[in-house]
Amino acid sequence: MSDDPPKATTIEDAAGGALSFLKTVRKHWPVVVACVLMALAVGVLYTKTQVPIYQASAMVEFTPEVVRPLANKDDDALGYWDHQEYYETQYKIITSNRVLLRVVRDAGLAREGAYKGATSEDIADSLRGQISIEPIKNSRLVLIKVSDADPKRARKLCEAIANAYIAQNLDKSVQATGDAVVWLNGQVDQYRSSLETDENALHDFKERNDLPSTSINEASNMVRVEMQQFNEALNRTKTKEQELSARFAELSKVTSDNPDELPESELLNNGYLQTLRAQYQVATKDQKTLAAEEKGVNHPLMKAATQRVADTKAALLNEVKNIQGAVGKDLAVIQRQKNGDSTLFEESRRRAVDLNMKEIEYHRLDRTREQDEKIYSMLLERMKQTDLQRMMNVNNVRLVDAPVEPKAPIKPRMSTNLTAALALGLVLGLAFAWVRDQLDSSIKTPLDVEQYLGVTFLGLLPSVDDEEENESPSRQKKRRRRRPGPANLIGRPELVVHDRPLSGIAEAARAVRTNLLFMNPDKPHRKILVSSAAPSEGKTTVACSIAIALAQGGQRVCILDCDLRRPRLHRIFDRVGDAGITNVLLGDATVDDIIKPTGIDNLWSIPSGPIPPNPADILHSDRFKKFLQDVADRFDRIVIDSPPLVPVTDAAVLSTLVDGTIYVLRAFKTSRQLGTQGLRALHDVDAPVIGAVLNAVNLNSHEYNYYHYYYYKREGYTRVCPATMMTHPSSIRRIHRTKHTLHGAFTRA
Repeated sequence: MSDDPPKATTIEDAAGGALSFLKTVRKHWPVVVACVLMALAVGVLYTKTQVPIYQASAMVEFTPEVVRPLANKDDDALGYWDHQEYYETQYKIITSNRVLLRVVRDAGLAREGAYKGATSEDIADSLRGQISIEPIKNSRLVLIKVSDADPKRARKLCEAIANAYIAQNLDKSVQATGDAVVWLNGQVDQYRSSLETDENALHDFKERNDLPSTSINEASNMVRVEMQQFNEALNRTKTKEQELSARFAELSKVTSDNPDELPESELLNNGYLQTLRAQYQVATKDQKTLAAEEKGVNHPLMKAATQRVADTKAALLNEVKNIQGAVGKDLAVIQRQKNGDSTLFEESRRRAVDLNMKEIEYHRLDRTREQDEKIYSMLLERMKQTDLQRMMNVNNVRLVDAPVEPKAPIKPRMSTNLTAALALGLVLGLAFAWVRDQLDSSIKTPLDVEQYLGVTFLGLLPSVDDEEENESPSRQKKRRRRRPGPANLIGRPELVVHDRPLSGIAEAARAVRTNLLFMNPDKPHRKILVSSAAPSEGKTTVACSIAIALAQGGQRVCILDCDLRRPRLHRIFDRVGDAGITNVLLGDATVDDIIKPTGIDNLWSIPSGPIPPNPADILHSDRFKKFLQDVADRFDRIVIDSPPLVPVTDAAVLSTLVDGTIYVLRAFKTSRQLGTQGLRALHDVDAPVIGAVLNAVNLNSHEYNYYHYYYYKREGYTRVCPATMMTHPSSIRRIHRTKHTLHGAFTRA
């Protein structure tokens, strides 16, 4: 099974990466704009300070296949890659020292003011930097371009370079042809002498080996035919010998015991032998008949029959012997004939072998002669052609268009430089924006909370200052006139949920309250600790907002200030100088003495009291545990404000005494490393973490343009989502009915 990711996932990742990059650019667009403007300014200054450069060009045609009227058509045929190498070679030759030094000499550049005092090599090096070679695609044409600050000098140098290259190419061709003629002359003389030596050696070999004047191949064929005839005669003799030997052997098998068992071939070829055999068989049959009639050996008929058998048998054996003797004589003749044929065949074979060895040597000498003759003929023909070609002076390079004086400079080009500057500035700006965004490790969005910290996101609280800036002055006056509650609590940002119950912050606090109520309905979190990793992250504001939201839901809530180092609740709820937690722990007051209403329905507060010298030890004491339980028994919920987790251990100690801890992170300020360090302090003591709240969120930032928190920006519920735009009166009435229904459910809970 393949491990490759699905195609849809890959597309989504690519789209997500592109969207993230666009968000980064939108966030840091001033940096991008600044880089672009700076690059454009540098481009303009650079263009204005450059000296105008003019360029003259001459068009030259190359012909890789040199026109040679006397050469064969395919002699100089080149392939594609050969052409490419030829062109590249010519481009290098145009800018070579040999051509440029010729230009310096012919154009008298050493005497001009611009080059006065410089050596020819220095002038050639300077001139090489002014030349550019531009091949014209799909053609054999090339443009030789020369750039110079003086348009007249540019045309003059371009023309001089083109003429010098063409003249140098012609000189090279003439020189190469002349050198070839000299070399070919030497080779012709050498191979003429070799050819004469080969012919003499071949003649001497024929005389020494007594070879016929005819071709040695014909003599070899004659010997081969003769040897074949002798071989066929020998094979026939051997076959005849085998036949006679077999016949003689068969006749030798006939004895007195079986005189009538003769080979069928003998009987078919000898009628007399057939008659003798028949007489013998008849006599033998008569003798057997008389014996069957019980005639005795002395019986006259039996004696006559026995005599006839003996006579016919003797005659038959005598005839067989005569035939066998004749066959033996024929066999001897054949054997002598076979020996003669073998002798003739061996003599013929030896002559063939000897002729074959001579033929090899002959062919070697003849082959050498033929090779030298071919090379001699080819060299002689090529020498004559090359000599004629040298006199024709054929050049394969020609000037097509002579250079003209340029009218306008080619550099500097304002549009090109500004385009390059714009592109460079844009790239640098995007790079700076991306680097700056990568270096920013702060927690910004709910996705960052869950992705980097791995903790449940409970909700966010928008920034109070940003929300007030978005309000019009008339709306701010109207809101101040209808503020409920005591006048001494009005205008404090920690109490904005009470001060402005229809604001986006109040709605966000109620969303956090909803998440708290429904996270564990069977075992609700009654003792809730609010803490953060570092100071100034808004944990007191979050604690007050959550406490007010719970109180607005109909629950009896008490908020405790357990920050015994830098307490703030006594100033928020106007209880400066009142007794607090430390007074109860020291026995100077009771729990009932320090619990007082805040002026907000269903909300009571307990300040910290005098700051002790050892806050961590006090919070870790049994007296504080008993005090915390006594307060919890009097209320439905208690919300505890605490010091930060990283600098001190007070919050870590408190987290072990509560049902759950709400972890506060300040958006765009708390770093991932600091947030992780604070969570580690809670995990080290096995503290139950309910989730995290993102505080002081700037909903106008580009990070939140992709989240559905639009209703936090407006007073009330006039816009839930930009896609729905529910502003119709009936829609507003449905929203309010839903809100009252939820409010009742929260009250019952």
